[in-house]
Amino acid sequence: MKDEIHPDGLPTPRRYFAMLAIAIGIAMAVLDGTVVNVALPSVARELDASPAAAVWVINAYQLVVVTLLLPLASLGERIGYRRIYQAGIVVFTLGSLACALSTSLPMLIAARVAQGVGGAAIMSMNGALVRHTYPDSHLGRGIGLNGLVVAISAAVAPSLASGILAVGPWPWLFAVNVPVGLLNIWLARYLPRSERADRPFDWLSAGLSAAMFGLFFVGADVLTRGGATVPAAAGLAMAAAAGVVLARRGARRPAPLIPVDLFRNPVFSLSVTASICAFVAFAITFVALPFYFQTVLGRDQVETGLLMTPWPVALGLAAPLAGRLSDRLSAGLLGGGGMVVVAFGLAMLSRLSVDSTAVEIGVWMALCGFGFGFFQAPNNRTMLAAAPRSRSGAAGGMLATARLLGMTGGAAIVAFVFHVAPGKAEPVSLMIGTAFAVLAGILSVLRLSKTARAGETGSA
Repeated sequence: MKDEIHPDGLPTPRRYFAMLAIAIGIAMAVLDGTVVNVALPSVARELDASPAAAVWVINAYQLVVVTLLLPLASLGERIGYRRIYQAGIVVFTLGSLACALSTSLPMLIAARVAQGVGGAAIMSMNGALVRHTYPDSHLGRGIGLNGLVVAISAAVAPSLASGILAVGPWPWLFAVNVPVGLLNIWLARYLPRSERADRPFDWLSAGLSAAMFGLFFVGADVLTRGGATVPAAAGLAMAAAAGVVLARRGARRPAPLIPVDLFRNPVFSLSVTASICAFVAFAITFVALPFYFQTVLGRDQVETGLLMTPWPVALGLAAPLAGRLSDRLSAGLLGGGGMVVVAFGLAMLSRLSVDSTAVEIGVWMALCGFGFGFFQAPNNRTMLAAAPRSRSGAAGGMLATARLLGMTGGAAIVAFVFHVAPGKAEPVSLMIGTAFAVLAGILSVLRLSKTARAGETGSA
């Protein structure tokens, strides 16, 4: 295999092997962000831990991922995206093995931290590697396929966890990653090489970024779980202060860790903001609906799982189609129209009653998923394409960060609504989600303005 830098995507068939490596990596990282949730009661019982302590099996992974995304994205621009990704797969696989062999809660949490380091490396390089794998004229196809993998991974995570636990103990949830990780280590040799920036790594900015996102995550998590309000608010305030310092520091640098330079491009800034709003709506829906289905509509857990399925299935069907269309049509139109569809579907879901049929619920869920697919793939394509190729790492890191910020913020909003309006929290949360979906649609359409279009065409 001739290993050289390809300025406009990899040739076939190497492109297919590279995309397989990217798909396996992101699937592993997404699955391990949620698959352990199902096993948490078993983990707490077998390791003799309290539920509050066992929650850190989940939090440790998520916290490490969110704090390291942008620093690793910046490091990837300096030493190469493939190197960071390969190291991430190795660390993730070793961390999975350590999780499977853990015999105490501290051991398991430490192993999950290692998994989080590997997961952050995989996620931070995902967008940049897709951009360097596909030619610009077919980038939407790659983004759409990537979106399909993420959607399927999120959809099957609970069912996959239940299936594994039906035949084996909880360590098997992590052990299955080991052979898959070894395969992906071999496949990673097909990933594209990238140009390397000749500049030192900004350790101070990396520390500020980790503090900002870490404090934001912890503060939001404390609020979500009904913890002390004053410490949570203090954490969020310190996160905001770290963000201000980081933004001012970045404004004086040509390629800052927080991509202030990319946010000067209206297309990029609108795409990131729209993504955050869209994932707020997504998280609100997937946190509030299970309570709505079970406590208000009287459905059991099995029915709830089935009723949640049409969204990711429809998203998976729409994402590849929307990705292909985004190579020819404006993401402003596709994304704006998609989020209008999501907003309509959420508004209808907020009006469900005990008389609503499963078919009716399934139709509105599928409609939301279809609309979200038409937003996500074109939006991600535009976000990546709006950045110069030399800044693909920063753009890909912001793509993943926007998703995590939206998901965290959406969960916190639902927790707040349950606190202030417990009798009608579910429909109120869904209406708030509707408002965020409308806002995401408006931000998408704003990219059709003359100023935004000029920013989009000047960055390739």
